Amino acid sequence: MKRAAKKPATSRASTVIDPYLPKSGNLGYRASHYDMVLEYKVASNRLSGSATLTAEAMADLEDFTLDFSDAMTVTKVLVNGKRVAQFACRDKKLRIRPSSPVLSGTQISIAVHYHGAPRPLRTLWGAVGFEELTNGALVAGQPNGAPSWFPCDDHPSAKASYRIQISVDNPYRVVANGRLASRRSRAAQTVWTYEQPEPTSTYLITLQVGMYELTRLGTSPVQMRAALPERLRHDFYEDFGRQPEMMELFVELFGPYPLANGYTVVVTDDDLEIPLEAQGISIFGANHCDGTRRSERLIAHELAHQWFGNSVTVGQWRDIWLHEGFACYAEWLWSEHSGGRSADEWARHYHRKLRDSPQDLLLADPGARDMFDDRVYKRGALTLHALRGRLGDEKFFALLKEWTTRYRHANAATDDFIGLAAGYCDELLTPLWESWLYSRAVP
Repeated sequence: MKRAAKKPATSRASTVIDPYLPKSGNLGYRASHYDMVLEYKVASNRLSGSATLTAEAMADLEDFTLDFSDAMTVTKVLVNGKRVAQFACRDKKLRIRPSSPVLSGTQISIAVHYHGAPRPLRTLWGAVGFEELTNGALVAGQPNGAPSWFPCDDHPSAKASYRIQISVDNPYRVVANGRLASRRSRAAQTVWTYEQPEPTSTYLITLQVGMYELTRLGTSPVQMRAALPERLRHDFYEDFGRQPEMMELFVELFGPYPLANGYTVVVTDDDLEIPLEAQGISIFGANHCDGTRRSERLIAHELAHQWFGNSVTVGQWRDIWLHEGFACYAEWLWSEHSGGRSADEWARHYHRKLRDSPQDLLLADPGARDMFDDRVYKRGALTLHALRGRLGDEKFFALLKEWTTRYRHANAATDDFIGLAAGYCDELLTPLWESWLYSRAVP
């Protein structure tokens, strides 16, 4: 009798979670917490220590993977306290086979010990991740740079809490996500411990190391701080001094600020091409702090990401307009509030520019290569302005507040926003969505 051929087993590592980043993310478990104990040597760019991931198994697991850079050397792995004999890190995946299978529904503790010289990952969008500065380091994680410095389940839908303990030589200051739980000196080093309790996507976890002085920013409904080189302090108050007023406006328009520990701005001693957002933190370069206030729209943009992108986060990268379109529209709202051009004037300005641009971008699914194209930002903002015109201000801003409340520290998609908006309009909004989100031609 002829035996039926066995079907080859499907590898979890080969399953694509998001076609925009087909090699990122992992199946079989759900992360809930990361605990890092690290040491960083600025002069030699050496990072060492451990990261312990707490997760729940969603299936019976004989093996599983984490996202991790090949530039780092893994020396030891423990699963539920037992040392693992079989593990390997290649192709940006750490593959782990515990001594006995992990049963579905059980909690897993995965401790990875490692060391190496972290470097950015090469991606479609340039160098992403852990990056050396002239005298320090930063992490720019969007969209897939987290594995450049810690093993993780790197996908925006995989949110978790964090504890980051890191030892750095004096007199460097470390800024990381969340509350500074402790700071203690140990010989020539300082041990910094940060705790981030709110569920956070891996790409929004950051580490900033530099010769920074800490300063507080005026009065605001939210505690606001800045870490920057002493030489930039004078210009900082000119460029960033209106942040408390921005915060007041955005709380009024978007709802309560979503993080308990407030907001921190880091200004590096180096120039940066673009600012960067992280959970509770925004990072700017010295070139954004020159006393001219030319970067004020970017300052508003990064602050708005704390609601749109960091708290309410896409589950799939194709929906990135829900981050960038909303943050771009916040720029226009700040301009309108602060005596600059109105949102309507900005909308007309960029509508003309988009009509003169290539008509080949689909906002609801721009493709990986174009997900950070400026047309996504501006067309996303124009979509919101068109919606505001249809709903009126009262309903439009009520919608934004419900959006940030319903999906606070969660994931959402374009269909979720469309469904929520339907409750604020007596007429069908389908033509608006079809023309702005699902057609390539600019309306």
